[in-house]
Amino acid sequence: MQAWLDSLLALIALPQYGLSTLFIVAFISATLLPVGSEPALFGLLKLNPELFWPAVMVATAGNTLGGIVDWWMGYAAHQVADKYSHSKHHMRVLAWLERLGPKACLLAWLPVVGDPLCAVAGWLRLSFWPCVIYMAIGKFARYITMTVALLYIWPN
Repeated sequence: MQAWLDSLLALIALPQYGLSTLFIVAFISATLLPVGSEPALFGLLKLNPELFWPAVMVATAGNTLGGIVDWWMGYAAHQVADKYSHSKHHMRVLAWLERLGPKACLLAWLPVVGDPLCAVAGWLRLSFWPCVIYMAIGKFARYITMTVALLYIWPN
């Protein structure tokens, strides 16, 4: 078991397989698991600054695909959430999301609420492809902003 784990870690370790590792971390961080992908992106770019655009695009793709998984989980969990549908707060949030529609997925980049927002968009059965496009735009903007800010703060 230890040999298998060591070989798996060696396979996805930075920097040799940095982009694949970044994709996996970005994908996992977009699910409801509490993992941040920005440190992986920042670490990869500190080691390989020439990979700026490929790394941002890979992180965006992985994070967007994770958001799509959240959307589908929400879509499938529609009946489970019905038992919570009677609270005033819940009704207010649902009305806000229904009013915004897929554009609400622009906020998928937000910590804590972004990933559940994708799941709720699926639960509300908001249009899939517009949600994906807005998710990707929001996540891409987050990665650009965070990466540029981090590289500016720690340039060496």
